[in-house]
Amino acid sequence: MIHMLSRFNLKPGVTVETFRDDYMKLVADMKALGLVEGTGQMGRRELATPMDTDREDAPEFYAVMMFRDRDQLDRSYAYLTDRDANIATTHPAVNRAVVDAVFTCWRDLD
Repeated sequence: MIHMLSRFNLKPGVTVETFRDDYMKLVADMKALGLVEGTGQMGRRELATPMDTDREDAPEFYAVMMFRDRDQLDRSYAYLTDRDANIATTHPAVNRAVVDAVFTCWRDLD
């Protein structure tokens, strides 16, 4: 399984509820097309703890998507960057709502 961590802030005026609804719709659309296995819950950073030691980079929100394998991950990327794709109505809504987005991928150790 490959996981992708998305770290981001929401643009001013974007509510967490609206973003979460749009994000879950995007994941559902991608899952229906076989482009993602799923996602975990969206999370908000918990800064008031000594366990959070990343002081240089402090995005407020996080989400993790899961992909079956590299092929599915690559097909997902190709589809999301295709301006003519059917998903164009959900991905741009998610994209327009965030700033400071950083994505990190890793594979489970077998």
